[in-house]
Amino acid sequence: MSLAAMPTAASVGLVLIGLLIVGLLAWIGLTLSRRKVADLSAAASAAEANAKLEAATITAGAKSAAELVTRQAEEAAAVLRVRAEVAEQRAEEIRRDAEGRASEVRREAELRASDVRREAESEAQSIREDLREQRLEMERREHRLTEREERLDEQHRGIDQRQSELTAQLAELDLRKTEIRDLDDERRRILEGVANLTTEQAKAELVAAIEAEAKRHAHMIVRDIERQAQDEGEIKARKIITGAVQRLASEQTSESVVSVVHLPSDDMKGRIIGREGRNIRSFEQTTGVNLIIDDTPEAVLLSCFDPVRRETARLTLDSLVLDGRIHPSRIEEIYERSKGEVAELCERAAEDAMAEVGITDLHPELMRTMGLLRYRTSYGQNVLKHLIESAHIAGMMAAELGLDAKRCKRGAFLHDIGKALTHESEGSHAIVGAELARKYGEDDDIVHCIEAHHNEVEVRTVEAVLTQAADAVSGGRPGARRESLEAYVQRLERLEEIAMHHDGVEKVFAMQAGREIRVMVLPDAVDDIAAQVMARDIAKQVEEELTYPGQIRVTVVRESRATEVAK
Repeated sequence: MSLAAMPTAASVGLVLIGLLIVGLLAWIGLTLSRRKVADLSAAASAAEANAKLEAATITAGAKSAAELVTRQAEEAAAVLRVRAEVAEQRAEEIRRDAEGRASEVRREAELRASDVRREAESEAQSIREDLREQRLEMERREHRLTEREERLDEQHRGIDQRQSELTAQLAELDLRKTEIRDLDDERRRILEGVANLTTEQAKAELVAAIEAEAKRHAHMIVRDIERQAQDEGEIKARKIITGAVQRLASEQTSESVVSVVHLPSDDMKGRIIGREGRNIRSFEQTTGVNLIIDDTPEAVLLSCFDPVRRETARLTLDSLVLDGRIHPSRIEEIYERSKGEVAELCERAAEDAMAEVGITDLHPELMRTMGLLRYRTSYGQNVLKHLIESAHIAGMMAAELGLDAKRCKRGAFLHDIGKALTHESEGSHAIVGAELARKYGEDDDIVHCIEAHHNEVEVRTVEAVLTQAADAVSGGRPGARRESLEAYVQRLERLEEIAMHHDGVEKVFAMQAGREIRVMVLPDAVDDIAAQVMARDIAKQVEEELTYPGQIRVTVVRESRATEVAK
């Protein structure tokens, strides 16, 4: 074989190898395809078998469900038939019951009809009897009227006869009057000649005597009426005031002009005094309060008549003792801070007092002024507490009398507000307080209660009278106020002097701590009516000249004794 033929043979070999490989691959693919087809056929057969099994199962379930539904329908039909039978029986019972009730209703209606018929017949019978009685009564009245007319005719005849007789008597009386007039003229001439008096003079003396007797009689009547009115008024007033006082629950405390400050130890006294008394001098100069350091263990005294300043000094000293640093600059610093605390305490006290009394619409300036009264006193009684007591008493008395309790409480609560400004304004505290209340928009009746509670203005309203009464009750209750021994003795002496200056007074005794005056008069110089007049005059003079809590009773005693000696 030549060289040219060698490549061709190689190419043919390669082609045959390639064809063999392709054929081998095709056989392998065909084999795999057949296997897949066989697997798919098996799966299809299995699926078909499963489908047939499920179809058989569903068919059996459907048949059983159909049978169950059929049985349930038959049972429901049986139940409905039973219910229908029960309903028919119930309807039959209802029909029989309705027929029975209808028969009962008919029987009741017949009974009611018979009862109504009987009642109507009885009522008709009673009406006939009433008409018969009324007819008889009318006949009797006609008979009485006839008799009365006959009697009136007889009376008219008697009156006519009496009138004729009276006419004759009047003519005779006229004749007698003429004769009496002539006799009076003759008697008057004879009396004028005997008494040497003219008719006018005799008339004047007679009128004077009658006038004196009438005045005496009128005064006795007035005295009886006044005594009766006074007794009744005292009973009623005592009842009202007693009820108000019994309902009032208040502390019986009094204020002092000295405050005690407790110290942790006696060594603190030396620190308060300071080197060469520097601290105590600075304290007294800054606060205006006297600091008294004595032998009292662990305590010092603060003395001042101004309670606000004394309270400020007390707070200042307490703060200095707690701080421990006591020197002039520190004293001034603490004092300024204590002044602010006292102002806050005053404002809080005013708010508490208003809340207790029930007043909410007070002007801020009036409330600030009212707070200052927390540290003011009158005869040892705290003024703010006195105002609260007076407001409660006035409200309770107003409620008993059927008045406006809120207005009366407001007037009594504000009546002493001027005491907080007496040192700043001229005039009495009543007038100053009234001007202050009027300035800040208080009602005229409230202003009148303030200005009239000490009779500096004439009282013209019931609220002002209740304010005076509440003020007297609060100030005159036991333990409320105290006065100095000197003032007490002077008041007793003045009471006795006022009574002794009247004519006919023999002895005077001031009794019951000046609450009553017993005046012994001479029976020959003073009669019963004059004794009554004297008691009134003494009481009026005491009211005008003296200032005292509560009231003073004036009793004039007139005793007559007749003594004879048997021999």
